Amino acid sequence: MERIKQIFKASVKSVESVETFLEGPMTDSWEQLEKDVTTCTRCPRLVAWREEVARVKRRAYREWDYWGKPVPGFGDRQARLLIVGLAPGAHGSNRTGRMFTGDSSGETLYAALHRAGFASQPTSVARDDGLTLRGAFITAIGRCAPPDNRPTPEEFANCQPFLARELALLPEVRVVLALGQLAFDGYLRLLREQGHPAPRLKFTHGARYALGDGLPVLLASYHPSRQNTQTGRLTPDMLDAVLAEAKK
Repeated sequence: MERIKQIFKASVKSVESVETFLEGPMTDSWEQLEKDVTTCTRCPRLVAWREEVARVKRRAYREWDYWGKPVPGFGDRQARLLIVGLAPGAHGSNRTGRMFTGDSSGETLYAALHRAGFASQPTSVARDDGLTLRGAFITAIGRCAPPDNRPTPEEFANCQPFLARELALLPEVRVVLALGQLAFDGYLRLLREQGHPAPRLKFTHGARYALGDGLPVLLASYHPSRQNTQTGRLTPDMLDAVLAEAKK
């Protein structure tokens, strides 16, 4: 409990207390964290957008009951690998309610995780599709689908305590894999605000940084977005190589 309080005091600066941020008593349980994530309404722009997308829907998903809420992390709670993405996709995670599920980014990522032995199957289409992760946990620095895939700095800051809480609840993590520069920078920003001497580091695909101070090793990869995979900026072999480094 004290560890959670210390992390929140370093991460939450715009409210009087951690209890105010959570609108209730603090707890270090996964159940409370998921509740706090999925009921969060701190960013009016994102609330309006995610709910509008869930109401209007994409024609291909007219029969879907969209999730339309902030998306919690997903995976093995004893994970040694933490994968950090940007934010839910409007018709991916915002539709399905699970990180990297239901869009092309997820197709690429989960296929690679399956090849590396972290995922029980190569596909991720719905929350109840039977997929499980072994040794890995997936999260993001933003929890709501943002317009143009671009949360504002203030919106990132509002989400930051959720990532801090996940880190506190994942004591076995030894490697953090950041997917994209925004996730890379967001994770480092959180470490600095917690008081760790994390230096300014260059984002490069395949980079590996030993941060010291008892922190997990930080790996960097291009985000598995359609733009990156269709242009060849990120290939399956490139993603496989990063995951192989994580396993080492």
